[in-house]
Amino acid sequence: MAATDGERNKLEFSLDVPFPSSREAAIALRSLSPDREPRKGGISKQLTVSDSTLSVRWSADEARILRVSVNSFLDHLSLVMETMEMFGPRCPPQ
Repeated sequence: MAATDGERNKLEFSLDVPFPSSREAAIALRSLSPDREPRKGGISKQLTVSDSTLSVRWSADEARILRVSVNSFLDHLSLVMETMEMFGPRCPPQ
């Protein structure tokens, strides 16, 4: 997944996370968007929502920086999903 950017090789990683509804995907986007990367240079992250899918795209100069960012994001995503499951709207009994 490496791409050439001028003289430097950029590493890219993308992740698509499906949610049961577009509302839940939007909640996850708003919950995860405020988190900026700890380093100002060397990595960028873009989050978008399309229908009920949260898409995340990373671009980094080094594999280590990319790994740390993805791991941190997955930890936060897990917490957001657990919170939505615990406090989200309950489905009416059928």
